[in-house]
Amino acid sequence: MFMDVKAKPSALVDTRVIYCGDNLDQLAKLPEKCIDLIYIDPPFNSNRNYEVFWGETKEKRAFEDRHESTQAYIDFMRPRCVELHRVLKDTGSFYYHCDWHASHYVKVMLDQIFGENQFQAEIIWKRTSAHGDTRGFGHVTDSIFFYTFGNEYSWNKQTREYDEAYIEKFYRQIDDATGKRFMLDNLTGAGIRHGETGQIWRGIDVTAKHRHWIRPPSELEKWDSEGLIYWPKKDGGMPRYKRFLDETKGNPLDNIWDDIPAIGAHSNERLGYPTQKPLSLLERIIRASSNPNDIVLDAFCGCGTALVAAQNLERQWIGIDVSPTACRVMAKRLRDVCGIKEDETLWKIGRGFIVRDLPWTEEKLRKIPPFEFENWAVIALGGIGNKAKVGDMGIDGKIFPVSAAPKRKEDHLDYVHGDWYPIQVKQKDKAGRPDIDAFEAMMMREDRKKGFFVCFDYTGDAEMEISQFFKRSGRVIIPFTVREILEDRIAAKLA
Repeated sequence: MFMDVKAKPSALVDTRVIYCGDNLDQLAKLPEKCIDLIYIDPPFNSNRNYEVFWGETKEKRAFEDRHESTQAYIDFMRPRCVELHRVLKDTGSFYYHCDWHASHYVKVMLDQIFGENQFQAEIIWKRTSAHGDTRGFGHVTDSIFFYTFGNEYSWNKQTREYDEAYIEKFYRQIDDATGKRFMLDNLTGAGIRHGETGQIWRGIDVTAKHRHWIRPPSELEKWDSEGLIYWPKKDGGMPRYKRFLDETKGNPLDNIWDDIPAIGAHSNERLGYPTQKPLSLLERIIRASSNPNDIVLDAFCGCGTALVAAQNLERQWIGIDVSPTACRVMAKRLRDVCGIKEDETLWKIGRGFIVRDLPWTEEKLRKIPPFEFENWAVIALGGIGNKAKVGDMGIDGKIFPVSAAPKRKEDHLDYVHGDWYPIQVKQKDKAGRPDIDAFEAMMMREDRKKGFFVCFDYTGDAEMEISQFFKRSGRVIIPFTVREILEDRIAAKLA
């Protein structure tokens, strides 16, 4: 979906950009009062370890969603929330998504930063059904704190569909002509009126009942000709207005959201991120508190749900995340789901997006965690990461040739039983012959004709063994250095 960007939303800030890095550093670069809507879903102070499985890249990544103490968590979040408050427009809105572990401390912190009077609501999202905690009550909800910068802010009233019980209770009537459900509503209001709405209509004197018609008799006649008035069968009964179910927008949305389920194990949008939020949840927030072409910021954007929702709803957006792998995954998601290209030239004319500040230097790549380096290399080669990092049998990733690609978009590569090429990644200065020997053994075991190896450099023995392996077996190992990948010499070596 491409947005009309003839009128750039801000002359001071770039949009449709993913920044890789600490959001405290990135936020400091933004000017004051430049963002219309902020949503953040920061790591909870939950004292849990997660194993993360990404969908397309099947990254299995161990990370600690943990802080030394609640105070340390608040100390971490406070300067970031101060910066977020600074960049929010006077008419802007702010949503902080958290769970029960530290929500009460978060609320106090936000009251101090935004002001108690700017607190608008605590949204309770029921994210799961009841489950059997061993002791105590099951925790099935999250809190989303909603603040505004000032008293004048963007707001679009939201509704939710009626549930079946409500429909059966209130929309019991079926229209004979159309077969549509309707409920009966009043045609009169309390109090006597001496104008048109107090006149006698169809022989009914509403003033005798100390009431008045809600519309003049001429409009009531029009409604009746359109089949919108219900006439009771018994004599003397009052006519009623037919309020059809398919013409109503539903109940006004309150602060209890139990109609949006969490991402299920078999959900099409599931990427495997343990705290991934449903797209419909973010779309509801963005619809309520922003307008087309407004700027939406997610400073802990993870797998990019807020960015996808903003793009789908024709908003401008900015994402920040500290993880290089997360930035690459959300970029792929924007390309695949939203159909926009990651391209500097297109971005400059409003038709694409860009990723900034990825660690694309040898120096930075030496310093990032091993799993981040491994995923960077696999993704750079166009491969799919191995979901098992422990006991991966020497396979860090796989490249599937075009002939093995799934025929349908909803099919996943891990279910394809066609050809594939293994990738091995070593975050070391020089891969030696033992590294190559181990990779060769895996290729023989898996009966692979071609494989790819990535590291910073190779010893002479390693390069000699790669050549000898081809002579002995006819199997090809293509060695890449990090510099070759950074200098975009992949295609040349594959040619």
